[in-house]
Amino acid sequence: MGEVGEWEMFEILEPATQRIPFVFNSPHSGRLYPQSFLDQSRLDAHSIRRSEDHFVDELFQSATFLGAPLLRAHFPRAFLDVNREPYELDPRMFDGALPPHANISSMRVAGGLGTVPRVVAENMEIYRGRFPVEEALTRVESIYKPYHATLRKLIARTHVQFGMAVLIDCHSMPGNVHLAASGQRPDFIIGDRYGTSAAAELSRMAVELLEQLGYAVTRNKPYAGGFITEHYGRPTRGLHALQIEINRSLYIDESTLIKKPGFSALATDLATFIGTFSRHVEDFAADLPLAAE
Repeated sequence: MGEVGEWEMFEILEPATQRIPFVFNSPHSGRLYPQSFLDQSRLDAHSIRRSEDHFVDELFQSATFLGAPLLRAHFPRAFLDVNREPYELDPRMFDGALPPHANISSMRVAGGLGTVPRVVAENMEIYRGRFPVEEALTRVESIYKPYHATLRKLIARTHVQFGMAVLIDCHSMPGNVHLAASGQRPDFIIGDRYGTSAAAELSRMAVELLEQLGYAVTRNKPYAGGFITEHYGRPTRGLHALQIEINRSLYIDESTLIKKPGFSALATDLATFIGTFSRHVEDFAADLPLAAE
């Protein structure tokens, strides 16, 4: 797995030229675990990976060939979750006092899934015991803040170049996710924070294009998008953010984390989706001045 310090914490996969008004983000597919972190954990090296969005960065790597940047984390979600507020922290995890601006009472903190998570998967405790609060705050300062600064720059650059930007926040979900009402197992979930993070037309396009590829797709249930989608989506300013969740059972064996034979076909379908979606978005953008008149 390697020591994270030996590697870049995250990287941008850049196209030779950005040709489409998209930014892709894979914040949870990092799989480089610091040995010091593993030493702190009560979990084995396999169990601690249960909160990863396994190989999602690879599934969306075609984005760069199609003309969009892809920002991907190398640090694991279990170590630091950038899809949270910067200081959603649980004081029970640490020795020492958190700063007064820390959000210690959010639902995510209560569930053990704050900025520095307490659990992975089905409430599997990560740490053997408390650790210094300075260590958690260092993760925020040295990784979280630079990551978001990079993402903001990519979105701003795209917005300046194209007059709009569409952020696709890329995630995966466990294969056992079912919709409560129908019992349906979705292949994809498109999240737009219930219509607040992106124009409704873009959300509908994304759902329809994936359905045309033969997938079962739902919108916002049970995942409507996290902090990143909510924070960066400002559709009235031409900044649209969609979260896309992929059912892991489509492409990996969740017990072994080995890619299934269908992995390449899914990646190919996602390339088709990105290419078609980008053409629709160009048409959508072209119609915006007419809509405003």
